Amino acid sequence: MKNGVSADDLTVLVAVVREGGFRAAGRRLGMAASNVSTTVSRIEEQLGIPVLRRTTRSLHLTDAGKVLVDRVDPLLSGLDAACNEVKALGGQVQGRLKLNVPGAVMRDILPALIAEYRVRHPAVEVEIVVESDLVDIVAEGCDAGIRYGSVLEQDMISIPIGPRRQQMALAAAPAYLEARGMPDTAEDLIHHDAIRYRLDGGRLLSWDIMSAQGSVQVEPSNVLVLSVAALDTGLRFAHAGVGIIHTFRNWLEEDFAAGSLVPVLPECWPEMEGPRLYYPSRSAPAPLRAFIDICLHASRN
Repeated sequence: MKNGVSADDLTVLVAVVREGGFRAAGRRLGMAASNVSTTVSRIEEQLGIPVLRRTTRSLHLTDAGKVLVDRVDPLLSGLDAACNEVKALGGQVQGRLKLNVPGAVMRDILPALIAEYRVRHPAVEVEIVVESDLVDIVAEGCDAGIRYGSVLEQDMISIPIGPRRQQMALAAAPAYLEARGMPDTAEDLIHHDAIRYRLDGGRLLSWDIMSAQGSVQVEPSNVLVLSVAALDTGLRFAHAGVGIIHTFRNWLEEDFAAGSLVPVLPECWPEMEGPRLYYPSRSAPAPLRAFIDICLHASRN
């Protein structure tokens, strides 16, 4: 520094303030208390003004010392954080990764990615918050979120996570179709019983169906409405013959193969953009940056 006060000396001063004394600061820094005292005296000599008031029983910052520590403390903390980030680049990633995600990715997209992440970075604690509505991930204390592309905030950086395109499908149990008949057109769905999902904010997930006129929204008879958090549960009610379900096609392939559910109007199934991981800054913390790398690698394979 131009005034001759080194960052190392300022670190000692901040430690004295944080620990409440020379001896405690010395233990924290691995220095003799006499050396801590000498360092503080050197700072005062170089600045030409006292920064601490010392008595036999206590010490307090002078007004000048308080100004100095208030300005220096966050700068030193930032230096520590930067050094830790750089160390993480060449060693073990540590810390926490907190994601805010919709239930739709919890079944078959996120588990494989998190499993690989845990293998590569076992020192990171992962927390997943499941919400369907778009939230302010910064205000919620999350590192990143996952949502479908049409609702992402414009000021966020985003990358694909999982399939680039997904297809929605309609299905019902053989017993239901035997009793009610197979719909022939998208318009026939309004006469059928539906298993629907409601978002956290109160809105029902729409049934968007492809017809000769293009994409249309169908409003069937809602016999069962479930929270969107119960996506897997909805399939159980479909198996029991409660009604027709509208969900991701890849979730239904095993049921179609086994015959426990039957495709309904497959020519009308629409496609949609797959989910995206979004986050607020290109200078992502190390745990998030490591997760982004895994997602990018998976999307290329």
